[in-house]
Amino acid sequence: MAEKEKSADGFKFNQPTIVALLYLGSFLTGVSGLVGVVLAFVWRGEGGSGWETSHYTFHIYTFVIGLVASLIAFVLLFVFIGALLYPLIAIWVIVRTVVAMLAAQKEEPIKNPKTMFL
Repeated sequence: MAEKEKSADGFKFNQPTIVALLYLGSFLTGVSGLVGVVLAFVWRGEGGSGWETSHYTFHIYTFVIGLVASLIAFVLLFVFIGALLYPLIAIWVIVRTVVAMLAAQKEEPIKNPKTMFL
């Protein structure tokens, strides 16, 4: 009985966490990030608690900024700088996603969801 209680409190599969896991999964599948951003838009539109809304905005900004940076890196591939940018973009997305997931586990809002940084 105590084991069930522990696992129930261990990892929360709330909606912002699901979006974060889909973003992380996109590094393996390539498409789950698209599902994640669609869910973030849909769930943000449904309205929820304040902490959840901040997470959806944060995830949407992460996706859009990451996409724009990836497109810029693609253009810069022709001058060989883009190849250096892709790993930096991936690290940036991973760090933001993990930080958001940790905050979602505590059900805390993202302090400034519209920033490029943390």
